[in-house]
Amino acid sequence: MSSSLAVVITVLVAALGVAYVIGRLMTLRAGMLRQTAEETAVIDTSDLGLSGTGPTVVHFGAVWCGPCAGVRRVVDQVCAELPGVAHVEIDMDANPEAARRLSVLSLPTTFIFDADGRQRYRAPGVPKAADLRSALEPLLA
Repeated sequence: MSSSLAVVITVLVAALGVAYVIGRLMTLRAGMLRQTAEETAVIDTSDLGLSGTGPTVVHFGAVWCGPCAGVRRVVDQVCAELPGVAHVEIDMDANPEAARRLSVLSLPTTFIFDADGRQRYRAPGVPKAADLRSALEPLLA
């Protein structure tokens, strides 16, 4: 009996270890800005409220999303430091069509669009303020 219990415990520990490693690999890039390709397919962004005079930070959130408040604080801070940057927050529950068009699968997700409405960056999770600033500054020049 005790040897079969030891085998069960060993299998459970091994399964938990594998699940932990897979989880860490899947979230390794969470919150990191990724530059999107210039040749990305054109997406209709006319209903997102993008600025036509400078870059816009768009982040998808929801009332029930705890980390979304963190994104709001980071984006508000960066937008206060960079006056030419607009900020739009979209509630995924209220506007699921926009989330679907931009392939938002998890919350929070943050985008940066240039003045022409092209998606330039995308970040799942809570982005770092320094990463947002370094992505936005070239778009302000």
